[in-house]
Amino acid sequence: MSDYIKPAAAVILPFVGGFAASHSVPKNISTWYEGLKHPSWRPPNKYFGPVWSLLYGSMGYASYLVWRDGGGFGGDAAVPLAWYGAQLALNWSWPPIFFGCHSLKWSLVDMIALWGAICGTIYQFHEINETAAYLLIPYLGWITYAGALNFRLWRDNPSIEDKKD
Repeated sequence: MSDYIKPAAAVILPFVGGFAASHSVPKNISTWYEGLKHPSWRPPNKYFGPVWSLLYGSMGYASYLVWRDGGGFGGDAAVPLAWYGAQLALNWSWPPIFFGCHSLKWSLVDMIALWGAICGTIYQFHEINETAAYLLIPYLGWITYAGALNFRLWRDNPSIEDKKD
């Protein structure tokens, strides 16, 4: 692979999964999501696309740096990249749980697991490439904020699904 294709593929990967995972968002944002009770500090919906574009791009590039400097999947990068893959899977599972299933509780559980997986990824990436670890700090900040928002939505909007557990 050329020197340009490898980083491009790493950057594109998070977008591909994010795009696939978000198929339930547009039809539910104007109906179900807007019908929820929101805290005053909720960001406008128009911010989510640009923020996620920056975050997906930076996390993809960070994974490339670790892959490059850690010797790929057969080298020292194997464990950090496994952490990265785990957090990516948790990231991609959140929109279908939240928007598709309308589950505020289980999306919060996913968000908590995601937060832990991002922390583990940052720690693992730091061992291979410090810049890669630092590129994930804004992502951790956004997930912290999004987790707080998810918690408030769950707390302020008890649903039938949450009551029956």
